[in-house]
Amino acid sequence: MRYTTSNPIMTQNFWSNITGQNTMTFQGTIGKLAYLLSIVTITGIISAYLSLDALASGNSSVISGLTWGGILGSVVVALMLGFMRPANPAPLMTIYAVLMGMFVGSISLLFEAFYSGIIIQAAFGTVFITGAMLFIYSSRVIKPTPTFNKVIGSLTVSIMLMYAVSIMFTMFTPFEIPYLHTSGPIGIGITLFILTIAALSLISDFGFIESGVKMNAPKSAEWWGAFGVLVTIIWIYIEMVRLLSKLRD
Repeated sequence: MRYTTSNPIMTQNFWSNITGQNTMTFQGTIGKLAYLLSIVTITGIISAYLSLDALASGNSSVISGLTWGGILGSVVVALMLGFMRPANPAPLMTIYAVLMGMFVGSISLLFEAFYSGIIIQAAFGTVFITGAMLFIYSSRVIKPTPTFNKVIGSLTVSIMLMYAVSIMFTMFTPFEIPYLHTSGPIGIGITLFILTIAALSLISDFGFIESGVKMNAPKSAEWWGAFGVLVTIIWIYIEMVRLLSKLRD
């Protein structure tokens, strides 16, 4: 029995690549998700404090280091997890959470400096979307069928590639992808579409966790389930910040 998910790291052969004796549970997965979220939150608060201090002193290199170091470092760690599939993924996932906390904290401070109150709004929006997707999943309004997961997965990969190209343009050229970062109707529509895909990815993540529990997956699968939800929640938060900033611009 196999289960596909929209998360690019978790391929169709995912279950055959992990081993262990004890089995996966909902409680264990939630506990590991809470742990990873707490690491992101604590690191994010520290990063925001450092960014605020750097902003006050005019030292932009600190903010750039936290932002770019966080996002690029987290991409490297995510790729390591995807290719290596370690038997104990906890250390790498903890490092990923620290790096994402650096990125989220610094970028949040920058947005808050331009749009007062936007971070609280984005946080509440993220909680609302996560709760809504959990309700939709539990009530079976939307089911993570193989077709659904393939479509959402393909769109997710396409969006990630688009962001990667955008980062390359920003770092090495004076150009940018049209409308992706603008606040006009088209730019808002693009961000709203991406946010919708991010939200629907949670349906796939929840399905992955449920299937793992039903299939008595190894205990280490709890880390992968928690990691998948963590990545999606952070994605939703970032898109919420982007959407709100465009609406307020």
